[in-house]
Amino acid sequence: MPKKQDLKSILIIGSGPIVIGQACEFDYSGTQALRSLREDGIETILINSNPATIMTDPSMADHVYLLPLTTKSIIQILKEHPQIDAVLPTMGGQTALNLCIEADDKGIWKDFDVQLIGVDIDAINITEDRELFRELMLKIDVPMAPQATATSFLKGKEIAQEFGFPLVIRSSYTLGGAGASIVYDPKDFDELLSRGLEASPIHEVMIDKAMMGWKEYELELLRDNNDNVVIICSIENMDPMGIHTGDSITVAPAMTLSDKTFQKMRDMAIKMMRSIGDFEGGCNVQFAVSPDEKEDIIAIEINPRVSRSSALASKATGYPIAKVATKLAIGYTLDELDNQITKSTSALFEPTLDYVIVKIPRWNFDKFEGSDRTLGLQMKSVGEVMGIGRSFQEALHKATQSLEIKRNGLGADGKGYTDYNQIIDKLTNASWDRVFAIYDAIAMGIPLSQIYEITKIDMWYLKQYEELFLLEKEISTYKIDTIQRDLLLEAKQKGYGDRQIAHMLNCLESEVYAKREELNINRVFKLVDTCAAEFKAMTPYYYSTFENDVLTADGKQYADNESVVSDKKKIIVLGSGPNRIGQGIEFDYCCVHGVLAAAECGYETIMINCNPETVSTDFDTADKLYFEPVFWEHIYDIIKHEKPEGVIVQLGGQTALKLAEKLTKYGIKIIGTSFEALDLAEDRGSFSELLKRNNIPYPEFGIAESADEALALAEKLDFPILVRPSYVLGGQGMKIVINKEELVEHVVDLLKGMPGNKLLLDHYLDGAIEAEADAICDADGNVYIIGIMEHIEPCGVHSGDSNATLPAFNLGDLVLQQIKDHTHTIARELKTVGLINVQFAIKEDVVYIIEANPRASRTVPFIAKAYKEPYVNYATKVMLGEKKVTDFTFNPQLEGYAIKQPVFSFNKFPNVNKNLGPEMKSTGESILFIDSLKDDDFYNLYARRKMYLSK
Repeated sequence: MPKKQDLKSILIIGSGPIVIGQACEFDYSGTQALRSLREDGIETILINSNPATIMTDPSMADHVYLLPLTTKSIIQILKEHPQIDAVLPTMGGQTALNLCIEADDKGIWKDFDVQLIGVDIDAINITEDRELFRELMLKIDVPMAPQATATSFLKGKEIAQEFGFPLVIRSSYTLGGAGASIVYDPKDFDELLSRGLEASPIHEVMIDKAMMGWKEYELELLRDNNDNVVIICSIENMDPMGIHTGDSITVAPAMTLSDKTFQKMRDMAIKMMRSIGDFEGGCNVQFAVSPDEKEDIIAIEINPRVSRSSALASKATGYPIAKVATKLAIGYTLDELDNQITKSTSALFEPTLDYVIVKIPRWNFDKFEGSDRTLGLQMKSVGEVMGIGRSFQEALHKATQSLEIKRNGLGADGKGYTDYNQIIDKLTNASWDRVFAIYDAIAMGIPLSQIYEITKIDMWYLKQYEELFLLEKEISTYKIDTIQRDLLLEAKQKGYGDRQIAHMLNCLESEVYAKREELNINRVFKLVDTCAAEFKAMTPYYYSTFENDVLTADGKQYADNESVVSDKKKIIVLGSGPNRIGQGIEFDYCCVHGVLAAAECGYETIMINCNPETVSTDFDTADKLYFEPVFWEHIYDIIKHEKPEGVIVQLGGQTALKLAEKLTKYGIKIIGTSFEALDLAEDRGSFSELLKRNNIPYPEFGIAESADEALALAEKLDFPILVRPSYVLGGQGMKIVINKEELVEHVVDLLKGMPGNKLLLDHYLDGAIEAEADAICDADGNVYIIGIMEHIEPCGVHSGDSNATLPAFNLGDLVLQQIKDHTHTIARELKTVGLINVQFAIKEDVVYIIEANPRASRTVPFIAKAYKEPYVNYATKVMLGEKKVTDFTFNPQLEGYAIKQPVFSFNKFPNVNKNLGPEMKSTGESILFIDSLKDDDFYNLYARRKMYLSK
């Protein structure tokens, strides 16, 4: 029984819009917390300003407030809900903690008699104020790097003089390492010190002696009110100290730590957690370990909240940290709670992993032209992927295959670096693709000792890479018909994809697949069970691997497959892979709703995704979860194993959509809109024919495959011209050019980066208004428009970067009627079944079509939240043929207007051009409700609309 019986109503603070440093891992933890409290009959009130997440769905909490995360909003909620007993701020990242402290400073919690649970203010202050933290660590005999606090420029200079270089500057009370830097050269110190002081809300920095080359580790802890502490997971950063953990490749469990040092680290972590305050909940502790035999340990920091790493640790172990931390916050003890996976053992246990996980961050530097791509103490990645395998090598390969950066894994795809100086530079100045550069360095013959000297990546990891390369070299001496079973099996066990093996053997991927089938080398599925199969797992959460056959006493030979196929009718939902600019959390929202709707229709639901931060990869969202790359080979094997009725691709963004052609080719049914219709919308030529046939206006355009063709087209089209490659996401490579020189420069640049791509050249409608509509269409051609949005910014700013206003505020009846008519016509002509998004440019009361996407779009969750209607649920039922559009009673509710406001992470890239244009740059969004167009916020946005447009 929870001790805190008096808690009947709890406020949860969310993390707001997604920014670099704070992504959807807090959406995941917040969602788990809400579910966890509901199980105990506690009323939940949520504040979060992010419309794209499942967390802010009305089904998640009893009361959802889509309000700015300010103390003003907190007071408004507490006045409306005087019954609130407590606030849980540990699920919303640094944003929630900072807001909680501000509310405490203003006496708000005291005024409304609200208690703080899951953490205490002293713990937050001690861990955030680096001077207090240092003093406490000295008191409890936990070593730290030599460091001192500076609250002024002068004090900082004095400290630097005392310590010498290199130094680390860290800002207090910031997120994702904002304001942090490593200073090697005294001449850079003044500028970086000023930047650090400015980034801190209290203008304080901690200056440390840099422990460069030391190994970095994290432990995830949970503690209850009986002072039981469990360590859920040890995580090792493959990258040494000096790279933010959010930008590091991380491995669980820790691989290169001696047991003696691990036990010492455990004891230290527990002592640290107990010393910072008397609270129940989760904690993340980071350490550095010297890379010698002594293995000296120093503490780096402790976060008294769930973190980015807790989401990863939860997915890695199957132990739902946020869910359990919430139970502990309301007074349960660990021994009173069930292990969520086995259902037969208690939560007072430490998970055992009989597999390895590797997390690789996903960067988006191409969106920030001119940005510093070197990795350091400030986090720069926008998402991450996780691979699960029986070995480090297999997990590493699966993670690299999940990244969606046109690589098939490590090596063996003809895309490696071959220039010695370039490789050395990528190793020396930690690059985003260093994971590939290490392999290329080994392939070039650079000795491991030299790679270690440059990178300080532990020799154990480098030897793992070397083994992979030696295997590739050996396989390359064979042909498809001469390769032996043992060698092919070894390549699969080490994670090489069929495409890579085909590259080594100089044959087709399909030939490798056929050879595997012939030799009976088949993928088997294993459970993520938290306890290394010591107890029976009740939760169907799987990863794939390859095994040697086992010979039983009765002479039967087989490889053990733990995924039992039921005889129920099944639907597979393809997830959206790693978060990135252009494809964020909104597609995870759609996938979760798709799964829930298919379950309502009586299907067994199967989710495939590789993103550890999301709700779709929670073990209890779908009936079965395959934590696998959204990569053809893996998906095809799961489909062959499960034999579903069909696959839903239109909810997982471009990631899932890209697989539609292959699914169709292999005779696998796509649920909803067919591949042919999806492709027709992408193929500009065919799509324009469709528009022409239906007398729908579109900007003059042409297709070019070279700079010469582009110049010839320019004569016909007239400048300004919008240039873009086909089949891209988030406006990648789009640019408005105003003369021939700019046109040639951009075309040459694009074709160099995307050889063989067709370029679309549109006459750009200068000064046009941009609008978009989302609709649901069924197989009978019934269409319902769920929302028409008008952008405040002019046409030319990517729709993801625009302030989209719902409903439209400045379009006359004539224009709105054209939008409705065109949307209906296009949805029917494309034979859409499910969702469609159409984008328009309006000039002189004529509505032109920019593009149509017959899939879930970025704006669907926003419209669903604004109108309080479950549109993805409806669309999924339409896709499954269970319902027609006419079966639903639509009842949108919105007084005034809702504005989808983009949020940017430019502060991570100080030297980047911040002008907006056709290429998307925002990392997240918030929602703003206004009563009328006279609202000051709307007036300010509208007044600034013209200044954003850049070419």
